[in-house]
Amino acid sequence: MHLHPRLALRSLLTAAAALALGCVGLAAPAHASSAPAAAPASVLDIPPRGANDWSCKPDAAHPQPVVLVNGTFKLMAENWATLSPKLKRAGYCVFAFNYGKMATASVPHSAAELQDFVQAVRAATGAAKVDLVGHSQGGMMPRYYVKFLGGADKVDDLIGIVPSNHGTSNPLAKPLGDIACPACLDQVTGSELLTKLNEGTETPAGPDYTVITTRYDEVVIPYTSALLSGPKEYVTNVVLQDHCPLDPFLHDQATKDPVVARWVLNALDREGPADAAFRPRCIGL
Repeated sequence: MHLHPRLALRSLLTAAAALALGCVGLAAPAHASSAPAAAPASVLDIPPRGANDWSCKPDAAHPQPVVLVNGTFKLMAENWATLSPKLKRAGYCVFAFNYGKMATASVPHSAAELQDFVQAVRAATGAAKVDLVGHSQGGMMPRYYVKFLGGADKVDDLIGIVPSNHGTSNPLAKPLGDIACPACLDQVTGSELLTKLNEGTETPAGPDYTVITTRYDEVVIPYTSALLSGPKEYVTNVVLQDHCPLDPFLHDQATKDPVVARWVLNALDREGPADAAFRPRCIGL
């Protein structure tokens, strides 16, 4: 499947508008204390419901704060509108941020911003480690932080929702990249960035890795590009339709799928990655 032209145009226009507004997003160091966060600098920096209570302290049942990492061309308020409040209601301290000009900057640049944000969350909450839940690029880019920027001992769970772990053969990735999206070029199958990221071990020891993908992914092509190799003790790959054959979700709105939320909570609520034998309820909210 290929990205529908209407979706591609919407993504491109959204990205162009954001770039024109200069919406790069890392205000995290300003929130490194436990004091309430200041008002957002712009409407683009409004967090999703449930996120960025900088006075939140993890409890014994939920010892790691959860950091949500956007996909390319995404803003946190939309990307995590459904999942963030669910995680908050489940008892987690939840944090989100915008980065890299709507995640269009190069992956190494964005990974450095993630490194700073994780440090701010750890300082505010007192937690030794965080859990990362990322969508699309946001599921792949943290692996750069883990592998090359010292994140391996600061991340407990890395959960990727339709992540671009091995890139995409989608023909729109390069044209978008040539316009104003270095991250799009980084996510082309066989890119220098992905070659570096995936050589040797794909899943360095430290975090537990859970990948959740859909057979109907029209952006990360083929959908199997999302899957990671590694020992089953700390790597679980989930294809939604293997357990819920009628699940209709595609790439863009996967973070709003209630089945995806059940897999995310399964991974967060247990030692190790998601339980490969877990059988989520396939209907209802």
